[in-house]
Amino acid sequence: MSVKVVAKNRKARHEYHILETYEAGLVLRGSEIKSIRAGQISLAEAYVRVDGTEAWLVDAHIAPYDQASHYNHDPRRPRKLLLHRSQILDLWDEVRLKGVTIIPLQVYLKDGLAKAEIAVAKGKKLYDKRKEIARRDAEREVQRALRRRG
Repeated sequence: MSVKVVAKNRKARHEYHILETYEAGLVLRGSEIKSIRAGQISLAEAYVRVDGTEAWLVDAHIAPYDQASHYNHDPRRPRKLLLHRSQILDLWDEVRLKGVTIIPLQVYLKDGLAKAEIAVAKGKKLYDKRKEIARRDAEREVQRALRRRG
């Protein structure tokens, strides 16, 4: 099983507490998969919208594929996510009841198919972000001290 990560949402883990992750397939049009394989995808402002029966990846930007000419796709169109019905219902309940959001963490190719890793997440407060940065800095200092000693 070969997995190639094509795009990551770098800010996701900094901006949100990740509660649970899911793997979802992506429904794509012809030239979109070629752009994804070329790494022409951005998840910067993307999020997942769930109604009771379907899940959609919204605002993910897949650049138009140059060789597709006039058969190209709309770069920001919503793309359907393939999940089991029970997973969609779980996501729907969590978003409605707990006040959390669903964000894409990464898009990757798994055995030639485009997959998205999505997460149920709760937004971090400013003090949480500061605490995380301080913890990381302290860890770095400890590592430096250990390297200097040994």
